[in-house]
Amino acid sequence: MLQGLFNYDNPVWRFIGKLGDLILLNILWIVCSIPIVTAGASTTAVYYVTLKLVRDENDSTIKNFFHSFKENFKQSTIIWLLLMAAGTLLAFDFWFFLTGQMHSLTGTPKLLMTAVFGGLLLVYLFIATYVFALQSRFYNPVKRTLFNAFFMSVRHLLQTIGIIAIDVIVAALSYFGLYFLPQVAMLLVLFGFPLIAFINSYFFTSIFQKYMPKEEEHKEHDIVPLLDDEDKDVEEAINHLKGK
Repeated sequence: MLQGLFNYDNPVWRFIGKLGDLILLNILWIVCSIPIVTAGASTTAVYYVTLKLVRDENDSTIKNFFHSFKENFKQSTIIWLLLMAAGTLLAFDFWFFLTGQMHSLTGTPKLLMTAVFGGLLLVYLFIATYVFALQSRFYNPVKRTLFNAFFMSVRHLLQTIGIIAIDVIVAALSYFGLYFLPQVAMLLVLFGFPLIAFINSYFFTSIFQKYMPKEEEHKEHDIVPLLDDEDKDVEEAINHLKGK
């Protein structure tokens, strides 16, 4: 019994090891996100590691984090800057129409514009939820990565809703727990964003698996069709799987 308890390959020790990895990841994510502009690369690197943790393939958290950080830095930074600009603009426009800052716009026109920008914010949220996990797992140009993030979020709508709901719950527990359950809140803060990414990675691993190549069909070419072959209108939506 004791031999099994101290066997580092047993589920208990693997789970404890993953918790330690998440704490380390949180430190790396915070430090590497301090310049703000590097937050996209840091977030991509976190997903690179958490997806490996879920698949029990992580051999070195620090090594894998900085490997992804360096490899995806340019494209992740571009995506991050685009998301920041678009998010700021959409949030301002939504607030502008929702609060009636344009006094000449009332009634149905105001309601319509609020609904339009609210819908765009929802699209933005869907894309932002998937895009860095996708960037960590697949090779694609920026435009294709953004499109794929939206496509997958809609195609797997129930999972997307589940991901967003869990993220909101964890964030709410962290915030409100400071007032009501400080011990729980501090524990969640200790794991930080990587905890959310780790939970999300269980969903993403299941989703991304549907777009992986079959070994017998893609032994020489690591290409992953995003859609079924019959979807000719988006035939160019081909993902190139990173060798991981």
